[in-house]
Amino acid sequence: MATAPDHLFNLRNNFYLGSYQAAINNSDLPNLSPDDALERDCLVYRSYIALGSYQLVINEIDDSAATPLQAVKLLALYLSNPHDKESTISSLKEWLADPAIGNNAILRLIAGIVFMHEEDYNEALKHTNAGGTMELHALNVQIFIKMHRSDYAERQLRVMQQIDEDHTLTQLANAWLNLAMGGSKIQEAYLIFQDFSEKYTMTGLILNGKAVCCMHMGNFDEAETLLLEALNKDAKDPETLANLVVCSLHLGKSSSRYLSQLKLTHPEHILVKRASSAEDSFERALQSVA
Repeated sequence: MATAPDHLFNLRNNFYLGSYQAAINNSDLPNLSPDDALERDCLVYRSYIALGSYQLVINEIDDSAATPLQAVKLLALYLSNPHDKESTISSLKEWLADPAIGNNAILRLIAGIVFMHEEDYNEALKHTNAGGTMELHALNVQIFIKMHRSDYAERQLRVMQQIDEDHTLTQLANAWLNLAMGGSKIQEAYLIFQDFSEKYTMTGLILNGKAVCCMHMGNFDEAETLLLEALNKDAKDPETLANLVVCSLHLGKSSSRYLSQLKLTHPEHILVKRASSAEDSFERALQSVA
C-alpha cells in the first residue's frame, strides 16, 4: 500500500534548517487536509517568530484560533516582551493544566521551548519527555545536552533513529550530540552539516553548525569565513554574532563590534550576560585596590 504524499515535507525542512523566509514564501499549498493546513499555519507563524516578526503573529492569531495556533501566539508574546514574561508563563501553565488541551503536542512543544529559555529544564521535561512527535524528541535532545546529560540525549536520539534515521531532525540531533560529546565526534558532526549544505540552500543554521565544528577542530580561519557568510545572510543573528566573538578572540582580532551588536539586538543572550558579569567582577576588583 503506497503512503500518501507528504505535502508539508519541504515546508518542514525549510523551517528545521533555518530557511524561514523560504518556508513562508512557499506555504501556499493547495488541497491540504484540515490537520495539514493547521500544521502549515503553525510552521509559517513560527517562521515569522524566528525572523523576529512577533507583532504580526500576535495580531493575526485571534482568540477563536485552534489550540496549536494559540500556543504559537503565546511564544510570540513571551519573546516579544521579556519584561512581562510572568503573565505569559502563567497563561501557559493554566492551559497545560487543562485536561481538554494540556496534552496537545504543539502546546507541549511551546512549553518546552519557553521553559528551556527560562533554564527551568525539569519543568520543560515535564511537558516534552513523553515525546510523540519528532520535534518533541529533538527538543528533548537539546534539553538533555543543556543539562550536561549526554547519556539521556543519546537515548532520545536512538528513539528518533528507530522512527526515521534519515529525518532532518534526527540528523540535526545527531550533530548536536556529537558536538556536545566532542573529540572524534566533531568530524562526524561536520560531515552532517556538510551533507546539509550540499543538499539544501545554505542557511545561517548550517553555516554556524559547520563553523562551530571548525572551531572545535582548531580551524578558526575557516570558521571565520563561514560565520561572515552567515552574517551576510542575517546581520542580527545572535548565534552568528556570539560565534564571531569567540572566533575573533582565538584569531587575536577585536571582537568588540560583534559583542556590541549582540548587546544591542539580544541583551538577554548568555554571552552578553557572561561578558557583563566579567566586567562587573573586574570593576569590583579595581575598586577594591583603588
